[in-house]
Amino acid sequence: MYKTLLDNIGNTPLVAATTLVKNKNITLLLKLEGDNPGGSVKDRAAYNMIKSALERKEISPETRLIEATSGNTGIALAMIAGLFKLNIELVMPENSTKERVQTMRAYGAKVTLTPSDIGIEGARDYAEKKVREEGYVMFNQFGNEDNWKAHYKTTGPEIWRDTEGKITHFVSAMGTTGTIMGTSTYLKEKNPDVRIVGVQPTDDSSIPGIRKWPEEYLPKIFNPAKVDEIIEVSEAEAADMARRLAREEGIFAGMSSGGAVCAALKLADTLDKGVIVAIICDRGDRYLSSDLFEV
Repeated sequence: MYKTLLDNIGNTPLVAATTLVKNKNITLLLKLEGDNPGGSVKDRAAYNMIKSALERKEISPETRLIEATSGNTGIALAMIAGLFKLNIELVMPENSTKERVQTMRAYGAKVTLTPSDIGIEGARDYAEKKVREEGYVMFNQFGNEDNWKAHYKTTGPEIWRDTEGKITHFVSAMGTTGTIMGTSTYLKEKNPDVRIVGVQPTDDSSIPGIRKWPEEYLPKIFNPAKVDEIIEVSEAEAADMARRLAREEGIFAGMSSGGAVCAALKLADTLDKGVIVAIICDRGDRYLSSDLFEV
């Protein structure tokens, strides 16, 4: 039997960093989510949200779907919705990179751009208004249990399997928080001593894919009890680490991945030994029109 594209979501490589950690008693492992068919960790959540909604008969090809996104979830939803013959409108800030917008349109989605000065919060407000007033259906990745359950069913078990249960720390950027919530839930069931570390931007920083949400926009799926520690990184630190990943480790990824690895190294500096797993959430090619790699 041949695998379909959807069968190839997940089971991404877990590779050891070779140059970044100087302490030989600490292993830093990087989970390469850019190897998913849609190029990011969001393939997992998008597939689970769509598949579960179809199984519950909550949506059909006649449903008008809408979702606010900063990019990766939108690409994943566009790709997978097309495979199920679903029509979807994706809403994102107008300062999103053109690669993201063009990729969503290539998959057949309608893309609506909202003013950049109101950010992803403004895109969420726009989508929610269409739901209230025009009968659209929204997956609502920020409040959808199928988001974090995707990682409980796949990401967590893969990490546990591939580290042979030796993982001591898990580090993930926090956006919708689905990745960290689902992976934490699984890993804590296997070993309550595994430390879960979330990554947030400093107050003066803007890092695509990593957010420190205002209280009214805090994702409903977020449970602070599932995160043991939060490490903040600056925009400059995240960008610099993304460039270092490409140059020193051969890993081409975006700024949120740089932020996660930066936090992992800050964590490593406090440890004598350990096995740290950090999520590399996407590929760097969708940032080429930005100035991230102009060095």
